Amino acid sequence: MSALANPRATAHAAFERAFHHAPACLVQAPGRVNLIGEHTDYNDGFVLPCAIDRGTVIAASRRHDMTVRVVAADQRGAVDEFRIDLPIVPRADAVWANYVRGSLKHLLDNGLPLGGAELAIAGDVPQGAGLSSSASLELAVIQAFKSLYGLPDLEPTRMALIAQEAENRFVGCACGVMDQMISARGVDGHALLLDCRSLETTPVPLPAGIAVMIVHSRVQRGLVDGEYNLRRQQCESAARHFGVRALRDLLPADFDSGSAGLDPVAQRRARHILTENRRTLDAAAALAAGDMRRMGRLMAESHVSMRDDFEITVPAVDRLVQILQDCIGDDGGARMTGGGFGGCAVALLPHAKVQPTREVLAAAYRSPDGEPAEVHLCRPSNGVGELEVRDTR
Repeated sequence: MSALANPRATAHAAFERAFHHAPACLVQAPGRVNLIGEHTDYNDGFVLPCAIDRGTVIAASRRHDMTVRVVAADQRGAVDEFRIDLPIVPRADAVWANYVRGSLKHLLDNGLPLGGAELAIAGDVPQGAGLSSSASLELAVIQAFKSLYGLPDLEPTRMALIAQEAENRFVGCACGVMDQMISARGVDGHALLLDCRSLETTPVPLPAGIAVMIVHSRVQRGLVDGEYNLRRQQCESAARHFGVRALRDLLPADFDSGSAGLDPVAQRRARHILTENRRTLDAAAALAAGDMRRMGRLMAESHVSMRDDFEITVPAVDRLVQILQDCIGDDGGARMTGGGFGGCAVALLPHAKVQPTREVLAAAYRSPDGEPAEVHLCRPSNGVGELEVRDTR
C-alpha cells in the first residue's frame, strides 16, 4: 500500500463514500523497523524490532451475507470483492488484495466464525521501504474481523501466527514471524526482543533523548520475495549440513570445525546468522543499559555482515549508512533495515543530532536516480488494536 498523510481520516472518508453510511469500527496495525537481527527470524533466532507510529487503518462494518467488499484508498480507490463461503478463496490479480484475501482465508482455516464485511483501507507506511506494510495490512484485516465478529480467543500472538500463515501460504513469501509479531505485540516507547522460536517477548526501553530515524534510500526493493526465499533455502541447506534444527542452534565451535564441504555461499549465510543472533542479544542489553556507543558498534557490525556475508545491501544503501554513521559518531548507530536490496536505513541518535544529520543527508546523498533521501522520525508504538468502535452488531 502507498503512504497517505492521515490514514484514519482517509479510511473513514473512503468508507462513507463507498458504502454511504458510517463505519462500525476503525482499527489500526503498525508497521515496524528492525533495529538489529536481520533474517534471523526464520532461523528461529532473535530480533529487536519496534512498532512505529506509521501503519494501516481500516474502517469496517458487517454485511448480512458472506461477501467481503474492500476499497483501498491508497490504490486510488481500487475495489476488491469476493465471497468467503466458497470452497476456496481465490487469488486476486492485485497484489494488495491478496493480503486481505489471504488473511481471511487463514482466519477461516483456523476455524474462526466470520461473515461478510465492508472495509476501507488506508495507510502511511512507505511502500517498498522494508517497514513491513504487508504485515501491518494483514494484522489490521484480522483486527477488523476480530472487532466486527467478537473473537475473544484471537489474542495478539495467535493473530500474528495467522497473518504469517497468510503471507507464507497465500501470498507466497516465506517470511519469518518477526513482522507480524511486532505489529501485534508492540509496546509504546520500547523495542521488543523476540525469541522467534519460543515467541517469548521482552520489552526493551529506548533511552531518553534517543530518536529513531528511518531514512529511505529511494531505491525501491525489487525482486525481494525471490531473493528472500533463496536466502531462506540457503540457510536451511546450511542447517542440514551442520545437523541442527535451525541455524539458531549452531555453536561457534561447530561452525569453525564443521564448515568443510559446505558450499561457500551457504557458509557465509550461516556465519551471518550465527553472528547476528549474538549481536542482537548484546544489542538488547546495550540498549537497556543506555550504552549507545556499544549499540552503535553492534549496528555497524550488523551492516557489514549483511553486506559481505548475507549480500542483501546495495551500494546506495551502503553509502547512506556510512553518511549516517559519520554524522552520529559514538552517540548511536545506523544500519540497513528490512529484507534488503534497497529500502531503508535505521539510525538511533540523540535528538540534538537530528537536524544536523538531516542537513548532511540533504547535501551528501542522492539515489542512483538522483533523488534525495526521505527521512522519517518515528516513535516506538503499541501494536494492533481498535481506534474507535460504534456498533458491530
